[in-house]
Amino acid sequence: MDSYDDRGAESGNGAAEPGPDQQEEISSGAGQGPESSPRGGMAALSLPYQIVAAVALSVIGLVACGQLAMVFLHVAPSNTMSKQHGEAVDEWIYPEFEQNWKLFAPNPLQQNIAIHVRAEIAGADGRRTTSWMSLSGEDGKAIRGSLLPSHVHQNELRRGWDFYLSSHDNENRANGLRGQLSERYIRRIVMLRLGEHDYGGTVERIQVRSEVRSVGAPAWSEEKISTRPSYRVLPWWTVTDADLPKSAKGADK
Repeated sequence: MDSYDDRGAESGNGAAEPGPDQQEEISSGAGQGPESSPRGGMAALSLPYQIVAAVALSVIGLVACGQLAMVFLHVAPSNTMSKQHGEAVDEWIYPEFEQNWKLFAPNPLQQNIAIHVRAEIAGADGRRTTSWMSLSGEDGKAIRGSLLPSHVHQNELRRGWDFYLSSHDNENRANGLRGQLSERYIRRIVMLRLGEHDYGGTVERIQVRSEVRSVGAPAWSEEKISTRPSYRVLPWWTVTDADLPKSAKGADK
């Protein structure tokens, strides 16, 4: 019977030799240091491409932050920053990024606004002027009872009129290029709507007005609000080829 000391000497100072399974594991794990693992992402690119990618990501991040800041100033309540840099914000936002809402303080409509038009017609019996026609009333008829009302009937005329008012002064003078664009937009909308009616002649001139009525106070309120209409009448506009729909232009040719 061998003693404990004899067995220890034979085993090489107490260190057991690895078995076949352990030798296989050691051999399979050899050479798998951190340097041999494949690199991914930007680290896999060469140095020049890493620089280009870093610059591109920085530019995208700056543009995204600038966009968020501009939209925030546009929809936020009036403050020192928006007053000081209002023109820069408007130039960035309009027309591509326009927002039709306000942050923190929604302002529900307190007035009913209707847009009317009348036209001067040149026919076989001479010139005559039509009575006022409510374009807003026609949109309202198209919306009522419709399960899927058109956005054209809901928003086109209303947004066009808001665009006109915001770009003109009280004397109907245009405030720069936006004022001219808004006037042209209103004229095209009007001529498109008049083209749906047969007046027995050619529309030579048009005139647009708005009728504004304040929303009456609820029955439980003691507030007194006048609901009498007020009008804003625009000057007569002579119809040009630029105001006509494509179908009308083709018919004239």
